[in-house]
Amino acid sequence: MQHQKHLFSLPENVTYINGAYMSPQLKSVAQVGLESVLKKNDPTSISQSDFFTNRAIIKQRFATLIDAPDYQNCAIIPSVSYGIATVSKNIHLQKGDEILLIDEQFPSNVYAWREKANTTGAIINVVAPPKTFENRGKQWNVAILEAINPKTKVVAMGHIHWADGTLFDLISIRKKAHEVGAKLVIDGTQSVGALPFSVKEIQPDALIVGGYKWLLGPYSIGMAYYANTFNDGQPLEYNWMNRKNSEDFSQLIHYQDEYQAKADRFCVGESSNFILLPMQISAIEQLLAWGIQNIQDYCDSISATAIQQLREKGCFIEQAEYRSKHLFGVYLPDHIKMDAVKDRFRESGISVGIRGKAIRVAPHVYNTAEDFEKFVACFY
Repeated sequence: MQHQKHLFSLPENVTYINGAYMSPQLKSVAQVGLESVLKKNDPTSISQSDFFTNRAIIKQRFATLIDAPDYQNCAIIPSVSYGIATVSKNIHLQKGDEILLIDEQFPSNVYAWREKANTTGAIINVVAPPKTFENRGKQWNVAILEAINPKTKVVAMGHIHWADGTLFDLISIRKKAHEVGAKLVIDGTQSVGALPFSVKEIQPDALIVGGYKWLLGPYSIGMAYYANTFNDGQPLEYNWMNRKNSEDFSQLIHYQDEYQAKADRFCVGESSNFILLPMQISAIEQLLAWGIQNIQDYCDSISATAIQQLREKGCFIEQAEYRSKHLFGVYLPDHIKMDAVKDRFRESGISVGIRGKAIRVAPHVYNTAEDFEKFVACFY
């Protein structure tokens, strides 16, 4: 795979290695958005069937992306917090039950569980990384598996850690969670779209993904997968489109107790969004055309030399088998000062993220090996 920078509109004076913050927009997606905005100039151009057509298409595309057997298990959400809150609402917990979280994971997959613990008497168990860098990713995975016990009812985590790309062994975690009867809830916002994810293989109970990062979509839209165990669940809101036979506008006053199939009940109100849905569909279709493994391999190829050079300077970067290639953390040795490196980033027009003690590096197909040469030159 070769770089695809020509498909984006990134400024020439910016070296953007910060896709984990927010993806730049594909030119094609921006064009779809502009056309969609103008469409409402003539409301007659929007038919009744348009309220439902793109809802089905985006769920089909997302199901393909995550290797889900049935697109009807997918739902349209406005944010990760919305998707996680839906899961939390539909899990019964009681006093003494445990919710397992990963240390310093993104707040949208924390606050709902804190609220759940406060209202039910459940206990939150946070698994921290090892205090030393030696075998850090391997030991962290071992610690997670050891923390799952018969009291564990929920394991809520990412596929990778959002701050430094530590890769979690979800297949082993799923197996241990299944043994104790715990649900596995994954925030895939920092992985899905750039790192292969298979629902068939991992079998999560829920997968929640924000759209504006690795799905290359606009802000305020996301996608979720809910396993069949949630088919009779209660949504956060009760909107008309999620009810059976709502496609027939002439019959809407004949109120329905029955929902649309499977996860459709969990779609956010006004999920037909005539601007955001076409944009997100276009973005997912481009990802599928590239191939997710190809994206991962490309990010690996353009960063490999830089990673070796940074390690030679004394930086810690997790070993390949325990980190993603599209997002990884660089931890500095004592003799390289963070403030000085940040100043050099600014002077060189390099955009990366600083999360905790890690410099979060997040390349994509718009980056090149030359971008990483500029990046490494800032470390001294």
